[in-house]
Amino acid sequence: MAAPTVKVYGPPMSTAVSRVLACLLEKDVNFQLLPVNMSKGEHRTPEFLKLHPFGQVPAFQDADNISLFESRAICRYVCDKYGDKGNKDLYGSNPLAKASIDQWLEAEGQNFNPPSSTLVFQLAFAPRMKIKQDEGAIKQSKEKLAKVLDVYEKRLGVSRFLAGDEFSLADLSHLPNAHYLLAAPDAAPLFTSPNVARWWDEISSRDSWKKVVDLQRGA
Repeated sequence: MAAPTVKVYGPPMSTAVSRVLACLLEKDVNFQLLPVNMSKGEHRTPEFLKLHPFGQVPAFQDADNISLFESRAICRYVCDKYGDKGNKDLYGSNPLAKASIDQWLEAEGQNFNPPSSTLVFQLAFAPRMKIKQDEGAIKQSKEKLAKVLDVYEKRLGVSRFLAGDEFSLADLSHLPNAHYLLAAPDAAPLFTSPNVARWWDEISSRDSWKKVVDLQRGA
């Protein structure tokens, strides 16, 4: 087996960590996944804070010991640095393609992520952590996410994927949160409109994401 090219710090159950792992697998970049026990405060140690000043996951190091944090920035860096590896179209091959991917990445970060992240916490993680669910936050977030997915439904009626006819970083970035929500009976119906359902079935069937799910199951 080839030596790891990069290091990723954090648990694969984390949505942000799994976003980076999916990107690395799409780009065929060897990585070492290093655990961070957040319940023991390992994310607040001086050593870890050198990698991620906010004490969150993922933290990332490449072979040159360059450190990065924030999953979407890490994914962009990986796609640019390792452009000749793996899926060469993941972040576009020309300025217009990249701009289209970037605008839908922004839509994911600014519009899809806030309500979906709230729902992931409330529906997937709060029960495991024995935390009382906030029904008001769930209702409000479902309403906001439904409006976002209405926009996606229209877009995906004229385009196979969000940024065009090729799977891209824009689609990949939705996988972590949507994965948890499709497993939650309260949220799964949000993804049943025809074009969104077709899109989800296609992006979640990619080998890269299946490998991430296997890592989550084995954690």
